[in-house]
Amino acid sequence: MAEAVEIKVEADAEPAPERPNPPPGAGTPAGQEGVDVETLRAAVWARVQLARNIRRPHTLELVRAMATDVVELHGDRLFRDDPAIVGGFCRLDGRRVVFVGHQKGAETDENVRRNFGMPHPEGYRKAIRLFALAERLHLPVVTFVDTPGAFPGPASEERGVAESIARSIMVMTRLRTPVVTVITGEGGSGGALAIAVGDIVLALENAIYSVISPEGCASILWRAPERAQEAAVAMRLTAREQQALGVIDDVIPEPGEGAHEDAHETAKRIRERVVPLLDTLAGRDRGALVDARYVRYRRMGEFATLAPTAAARPERAGLAERIRALLESGRAALAGADGQPLPEVRDADDDPPLREDV
Repeated sequence: MAEAVEIKVEADAEPAPERPNPPPGAGTPAGQEGVDVETLRAAVWARVQLARNIRRPHTLELVRAMATDVVELHGDRLFRDDPAIVGGFCRLDGRRVVFVGHQKGAETDENVRRNFGMPHPEGYRKAIRLFALAERLHLPVVTFVDTPGAFPGPASEERGVAESIARSIMVMTRLRTPVVTVITGEGGSGGALAIAVGDIVLALENAIYSVISPEGCASILWRAPERAQEAAVAMRLTAREQQALGVIDDVIPEPGEGAHEDAHETAKRIRERVVPLLDTLAGRDRGALVDARYVRYRRMGEFATLAPTAAARPERAGLAERIRALLESGRAALAGADGQPLPEVRDADDDPPLREDV
């Protein structure tokens, strides 16, 4: 586990060097104004590096350590099997469970075979098949999230990766069975959310969860991927920050210097936290479970819209309305009843029409 960083600044400490034109949103998050900026960046980036550590236990390692009778299922019944997403059946302290999760490799060859944990559309369609199977058999679902995001290559786009992610999210929101999600490493973008729509969402202590990678965020906002550390601070992507935002329900402490040092102890801690939650959710009405899940995600990102303080400026009449009013008023006549020209009368509506009116 990364060393904790004290949230204070000594009175005699030298101020951090000023940076010219600091980028918007890259400042210190609310509630941490007294923290040295460089220290905070280093601490957050250490969490990002731990979440990406290649030696962290992945879904199959965790499931085999925390469960028995593990049976992996393959294929989406449409195209092929995607090794970047794994799933199947297992027994968790005697309870039958369906598990689904991202799978990275522990070394280069396996990482290439599993596409570095970035699923293709068939991976998400395999997950959808397993979700439907769990609902039909009345089994709870436990998902494990660890991906930088869905694979964005041409082949993935051609086979409809966006549609498969959206459909997976839709299926999970309607799933009439308990769902517990555990963020075990990287939780990146829609590729993570596609299997993370749970009734309860947990995260390991050094996990991260965000809408985009820090490098991607820095590239889009500032055209400078090397400013990823600034982006990581601004995005508030660590497990504790996500818990404070209400996205994650609870954080599971990791053993020693991190989960990569003791996979069995990490699996034990996950099991001890997940099993009681499954028992609690199992006793709830299925309709109430789905309604509560829907409300949970609808509430995320709520904001208030303030009413305007000043009266709205009246909209100027269009060209057609102005011509109609002119004709109806009789001002289009060339002369009055006595044969003399009518005096010219001008008002605000006599201004030339705007270009968009024409």
